[in-house]
Amino acid sequence: MTPPRPSRPAPARRDLLRGLAAAPLLLRAPAAAASAAEQPIRLRELYEKDLSFSALALSLEGERTTIEGFMAPPLKAESRFFVLTNRPLAVCPFCESEAEWPDDILAVLTRRVVDVIPFNIRIAVEGRLSLGARTDPETGFVSRVRLEDAEVERA
Repeated sequence: MTPPRPSRPAPARRDLLRGLAAAPLLLRAPAAAASAAEQPIRLRELYEKDLSFSALALSLEGERTTIEGFMAPPLKAESRFFVLTNRPLAVCPFCESEAEWPDDILAVLTRRVVDVIPFNIRIAVEGRLSLGARTDPETGFVSRVRLEDAEVERA
């Protein structure tokens, strides 16, 4: 006599059990996507190869965004403005015109006077992304892209 076969769960019950087993993964997916969206972007992600603004930059315009880089030495003491660079620079990379704007710097306009951070320390800057040519009336600095109302912290 053969022992009785264990009964198989009905298809609906089996599907329910599979769904319950996958639930923790599904609950983590939105959190992972949200944390990926909060990751700092890189300066090079703001531009296409022809130096036009990328789709990412256009989609983030006006939004609070975090970008990592290095603080170039400010133009003057007690400034509320500095340049964020892709790599450490010992001198400020000011440009003569929008046409010569490199794709590896970003103007940062802060809420408060900038505490200067050494040029070789990586920082994270969060601010409202602003695109398009603009000349700062106070400094005369011409920029194509800026973070406004920015806050700075060491990365």
